[in-house]
Amino acid sequence: MTPPLLRLYPAGFRRAFGDELAEAYREATEGAGRAARFREACDVVAHALRLRLGLGSAQRGGRLFAAAAPFALAAIAAYAAFDLVSVLSDRIVSGDPDFLVPLSYVLGGCDLLALLGAVVALGGRYVAGARCAFAGVAATAVALLAVLLPAGASLAPEFPAYLLAPTVAAVVPLACPPDLRPPGRARSTAGIVAPALWAPLAVAVLAVTDADGLGSVLLWRLGVPLAAALLLAGRRALAGIRTAGQFVLASTPFVAMGYSAGVVDQDTLPPVAVLLAGAALLLHLWRVRRTGSGPAGTR
Repeated sequence: MTPPLLRLYPAGFRRAFGDELAEAYREATEGAGRAARFREACDVVAHALRLRLGLGSAQRGGRLFAAAAPFALAAIAAYAAFDLVSVLSDRIVSGDPDFLVPLSYVLGGCDLLALLGAVVALGGRYVAGARCAFAGVAATAVALLAVLLPAGASLAPEFPAYLLAPTVAAVVPLACPPDLRPPGRARSTAGIVAPALWAPLAVAVLAVTDADGLGSVLLWRLGVPLAAALLLAGRRALAGIRTAGQFVLASTPFVAMGYSAGVVDQDTLPPVAVLLAGAALLLHLWRVRRTGSGPAGTR
């Protein structure tokens, strides 16, 4: 390994595993092309950065982000679907082909990318999906800023939080250590393609249903996609929540997306916090009961 790359690691880690890292890097890049060497260097940088930030698989931070990752993806998918349903149903209700401005098409494309990325990541192609989800969310923020700032539009005080909340949630899956990434629900390519095709179709069906009279109910637009995303995440995601810190980090993206969607505000935040505290207590009691009913608890 080249000295600059090796120096990226913490000093203690270098002393303990520096020779092994250098040998592994040499074997991985020996005779490899420029693209392969670049990918290997990126992997080394990412690994060193995770260790510097306390996000390695053996560190508490890494386990924390690993437990929260599938829930962050579910929140991203639900919020992207919410945006798409809102725009499509409003377009159906208006009946005006010029209802959507060019920015709406750009934002719709970003939401679609984020939705498909989150679904693919939960389905089994974690790395590609998580990166696409982040790209869609980040592109949404960039597009809004690129249009509003040059126009000199006066931004509401809560606007930065509106952009920052989804972006921070999209970072959580990327911070998950590679060896702790949640296992996918599908093993085959067809199993990945199926939910990726189902997601836009479901959004279209929801938009039509929404336009028929449920448009005033925000929880319908957000709740149905959220339930579907959590179903895709599966019971393994819930089983990964073992501590109060993991529960808090896993539930925070839902609160953030609810805020961005207009469902959670300063009036509804207290009951939401009470609801989450109750859910955390129920989860704790369920785990205690499950532990007590195991082999050790039945003796």
